[in-house]
Amino acid sequence: MTKVDLCIIGAGPAAMAAALAARKEGVQDILLLERGGKPGGILNQCIHNGFGLHYFKEELTGPEYARRFEDKIREENIPIKTDTMVLDISTERVVTAVNSTDGVMQIQTGAIVLAMGCRERTRGALNILGSRPSGILTAGAAQLFVNIDGRMPGKEVVILGSGDIGLIMARRMTLEGAKVKMVCELMPYSGGLQRNIVQCLEDFDIPLRLSHTVIQIHGQTRLEGVTVAQVDENLKPIPDTAEYVPCDTLLLSVGLIPENELSTRAGITMDAVTGGPQVNEAMETSIPGVFACGNVVHVHDLVDFVTLESERAGRGAARFLQGKKSNSSEPIQTKTGAGVRYIVPQTLDLANADSEIQLFFRVRDVYKKTKLQILADGQVIKTVPKPHVAPGEMESLTLKKSWIPQGCKELTLALEAGV
Repeated sequence: MTKVDLCIIGAGPAAMAAALAARKEGVQDILLLERGGKPGGILNQCIHNGFGLHYFKEELTGPEYARRFEDKIREENIPIKTDTMVLDISTERVVTAVNSTDGVMQIQTGAIVLAMGCRERTRGALNILGSRPSGILTAGAAQLFVNIDGRMPGKEVVILGSGDIGLIMARRMTLEGAKVKMVCELMPYSGGLQRNIVQCLEDFDIPLRLSHTVIQIHGQTRLEGVTVAQVDENLKPIPDTAEYVPCDTLLLSVGLIPENELSTRAGITMDAVTGGPQVNEAMETSIPGVFACGNVVHVHDLVDFVTLESERAGRGAARFLQGKKSNSSEPIQTKTGAGVRYIVPQTLDLANADSEIQLFFRVRDVYKKTKLQILADGQVIKTVPKPHVAPGEMESLTLKKSWIPQGCKELTLALEAGV
């Protein structure tokens, strides 16, 4: 069994940001384990621009953003084992992994950061009538084919789901000569960023059909078309609205799932809404010394926010290793109020928190000209104007520790009632 102070599972943007933050705090013995062939994660196939506007204050492509962190990792001589699959983590912080060079490895660690990212929902998660012809794939798989392999998956395309990857692929397929017939979204609002709706759909006259879904797939060996229908307020198809749309490709952009098989097997307390681990203000999970960050905790819109969150995890792991974590009283629980779907982190330990604490949250619906209320044990301590919030865009709040009264047990975020 080998030993390292800090083992980080993954080598995508979250993992590299956590590693660099821990090194900056003085942790020298760091190892990254990456199941892919090179660092960078999903950013390697995201050749469009729009990355880095918040963190670097400039516009970069996905590979450019990843390369900046990869270069820093190499400058700091932080080792990365690629093509390495992590099989298990234990409550004693033992990591079991395997690759073709070292075989099966067991690594005793002082701390662990989970940064495995997320995966796409596939057709298997959907109840759509029809056979299983070729031409049905996730938007991320299509992105890999087009951007990395240089191959077009089809010529006439329907996209189900208006997540950011689906919106971006609508534009990408159009630029490569395909005809994108429409983007269908089950909900009455888009699941993607507003800027992507404008730049990827409206700029190319691609229709976005809200409250619509695919109810049947046609074709045997190759997809020949789909039947699209409007849905009612209960998300049930309205039969009279069914419409046949000929196409040879159906791209699915129907949500992302945090990669948490390792977390679940380790016995980490999970959040039923986000699908990721419950964490505190330092991104520490329910197992002491095991931290988590990025899309493995909750799905982000912007990699810039992934970086900021992951740096917090790296600093938290460093403080744990250095014995700087204080013994504290009962942690404060963050609670969702009216209009708020989830909050990360789920607990706050004021004895170990910085003077400012970053909260991320998503709302349940589209709200305009509303106000976010911050309540401590049911009493409003702060109100923040929110001109426009939507489920497709993650919100952040900088919470000052000085706002929270002593003895607080629950901190609730809620949108002003009736808006």
